[in-house]
Amino acid sequence: MRQYMAFKTKHPDALLLFRMGDFYEMFFDDAKLAARVLGLAPTTRDKGTNPVPMAGFPHHAAEGYIKRLIDVGVRVAVCDQVQDAREAKGLVERDVTRIITAGTLTEDDILDERANNFLAAVAGGVGGPGAGAFGLAWVDLSTGKFEAEDVPAEALGDSLRRVAPVECLLPEADGADGAEEHPAVGFLPEGCAVSRRPAWEFGRGDAHRRLTGHFGTATLDGFGCEGLGPAIGAAGAVLAYLEETQKGRLGHIRRIEPFTAGRYLALDRTTLRSLELVETMRGAERRGTLLGVLDHTQTPPGARLLRRWILTPLREVGAIEERLDAAEELVGGRHLREGLAERLRRIYDIERLTTRIACARASARDLVALRTSLDQVPELQGELREVRCALLAGLKGRLDSVPEAAGLIASAIRADPPAVLAEGGIIRDGFRPELDELRKTARDGKSWIASFEAEEVQRAGIPSLKVGFNRVFGYYIEVTNTHRDKVPEHYIRKQTLKNAERYITPELKEWESRVLSAGERANELELEIFHEVREQVAGHAARLQATAQAVAELDVLLSLATVAAEGGYVRPRITEAAQLIIEDGRHPVLDEVMDEPFVPNSVAMDGREVKLLVVTGPNMAGKSVYIRQTALLVLMAQMGSFIPAKAATVGIVDRIFTRVGSSDEQARGQSTFMVEMVEVANILNCATDRSLIILDEVGRGTSTFDGVSIAWATAEHIHERIGARTLFATHYHELAQLAETLGGVRNLNVAVREWQGEVIFLHRIVPGHTDQSYGIHVAKLAGVPREVVQRASGILAHLEEHAVRPDAGAESQGKGQAKPRPKQVQMSLFQPLDAEVREEFLKLDVDALTPIEALQRLVEIKRKLEGGGK
Repeated sequence: MRQYMAFKTKHPDALLLFRMGDFYEMFFDDAKLAARVLGLAPTTRDKGTNPVPMAGFPHHAAEGYIKRLIDVGVRVAVCDQVQDAREAKGLVERDVTRIITAGTLTEDDILDERANNFLAAVAGGVGGPGAGAFGLAWVDLSTGKFEAEDVPAEALGDSLRRVAPVECLLPEADGADGAEEHPAVGFLPEGCAVSRRPAWEFGRGDAHRRLTGHFGTATLDGFGCEGLGPAIGAAGAVLAYLEETQKGRLGHIRRIEPFTAGRYLALDRTTLRSLELVETMRGAERRGTLLGVLDHTQTPPGARLLRRWILTPLREVGAIEERLDAAEELVGGRHLREGLAERLRRIYDIERLTTRIACARASARDLVALRTSLDQVPELQGELREVRCALLAGLKGRLDSVPEAAGLIASAIRADPPAVLAEGGIIRDGFRPELDELRKTARDGKSWIASFEAEEVQRAGIPSLKVGFNRVFGYYIEVTNTHRDKVPEHYIRKQTLKNAERYITPELKEWESRVLSAGERANELELEIFHEVREQVAGHAARLQATAQAVAELDVLLSLATVAAEGGYVRPRITEAAQLIIEDGRHPVLDEVMDEPFVPNSVAMDGREVKLLVVTGPNMAGKSVYIRQTALLVLMAQMGSFIPAKAATVGIVDRIFTRVGSSDEQARGQSTFMVEMVEVANILNCATDRSLIILDEVGRGTSTFDGVSIAWATAEHIHERIGARTLFATHYHELAQLAETLGGVRNLNVAVREWQGEVIFLHRIVPGHTDQSYGIHVAKLAGVPREVVQRASGILAHLEEHAVRPDAGAESQGKGQAKPRPKQVQMSLFQPLDAEVREEFLKLDVDALTPIEALQRLVEIKRKLEGGGK
């Protein structure tokens, strides 16, 4: 217990798993927590006046239990036996071999194989190099991917949303208010763990020394990172944390890459959510997203890379065209696609296998999986032997089967090794002569024991005699009581059972010693050999990681080509001009999930004569689908994918902005309308003439006149000051007047047909505008009671008859200026009150009424209006 308490004192913030034989045990408060979280049966140690709470689980089941602890935010320290118990004189030597947190997982059984598991750190924000900016660094320990970026303060939330870390390191606060003081906290994904670290770990000088020391370089120029500011501090903090938790096993982290935001189309967190790129807004599910449609990948690294491509579309025409060339060649070659898919399907997660090997955590089955994967590489190269495009040819050259590693594994490790290393049976016969000799001795000994049993049955005349084995007594001779009188005199009684006696002989014990010592030494030697083999394979980590990256890129290109071929997608034309012309485009997600055929629609903006489209039309007719569809198709084109359309020309977009839907952010004290206005402000302050802006129902969160005014002014500002390509869906029919005063505005509307009193939505976008929303019809379809629908129709007729409409004429307006409207009076929706009731209303002292009195007076007035008197 003193040994346990010494380790617990060093790691007070972690739940300590203390290895005792075949179990991990926990004590005191750790035991209580584990019992509650894991459903373990609590017990006690040293029962008496001061019993110690205790709980535990088998070491071979640790991964499942650790995952459950990590899921609820518990930090875990693993204290293992680092000495053979048979060699220990007194206490077995132990040490904390690893600290496990949400951001430091490497186990396949715990991780999502199709998503990265990022640990991030945020540094800076004030003073020093890159003053005013933050430094962001992130690493996936399970793959070795390590990146860093200097981030402007206003873009920190967008970058954190893109990276989506599961754990984030922040400098310790100066005060005592805790994590809320750091500006990054409000931008972290839900469920992201926050770990506080000493502020000096984020300093650039200390971080630079730590990074160059780890990579064995004098500077970071070779990685393109020397010029980074606070990002160096963040990267150093990440590395310090990994060194502490992983006890130095970081050989697979061989490089750090700068993330250059200017190379990619920027997506803020509102856009990521609104377009449902990798998870749905409701339920955070994968199905119903762009990722769910495009992901036909065959390997886990491919699935992770596809997610990254979706979140970071390109901005460079040349790089996009390279991907499109590769996709086009694959789309046109069905046999090539099928052959590649068949080979990729047999490849395991080389990235994470390499990490476990480099961190000395790989099992024999992991090595076999790596060898099986490497065996497919020459086959992949064969499939690519006749490719023409530069990207596919380059991938063929980058694929490396690492024959030294594959050959070593094939010659050393059996094809079907056991899951547990200690069981033996891992190393092939013939790989190490010394091991073969020990195995032969063990086998011969067992054969002798089998012969010994047969001879003793014959010699003693006891047909039921048998030779058995257990860990306590070793080998023994068992004779039932029925034949006790036939037992030879030289048998030495060892144990009495209910119906039998167990004996040993000197000869049996001599062979037992030979068998057991040979078997034990064989198992020990197997482990030594396995560790040697694993270490030699780890020496090829850089080549293995390069092959894994090439396999992932090929897998993503094949996935995009497969979707394109099966969905009838076309190659978009990419240009530097500010064009956006899509003929008969389809929403990629709805086109796949809808049971009925999707109605295609076109969009045409040249960025000069036409740059802002005002889309009007009824609810449920397809306005939102149309504008989101356009944004998704642009994003797909710039990630290098074919798109669902008849033809398309896409001018490079630097950012996509969206203002879609309504939601409160009560945790931040923001109403629906405030959230809407914050999003609009972000667009108006950050968009450029190369951006694509998607606006849906701006101004709907406030009164009608306020809303129309805000929407009108927003559209004018985008047209006159920003010049971005914009799609503006709205119920404010007044905005159709913008086309009469602003040259780059065009009106579109969603076509409908009225037939026999019913409204039919055609889902077709056509030129012109509409002045009807058909909201009451939608209410009817939604199941609103008939009497409410009928009453609403009457009210609508009354409003339409008396409403004062804004003058649509442009001749009396200045450019972009709405004509002043007559002062409006709130109209009554009810019959005028009679004079007596009106007089009673006016005499009421509302402030003096109690709630009960107010209800009573209301009942009396209602009776009068109904003609019932008092």
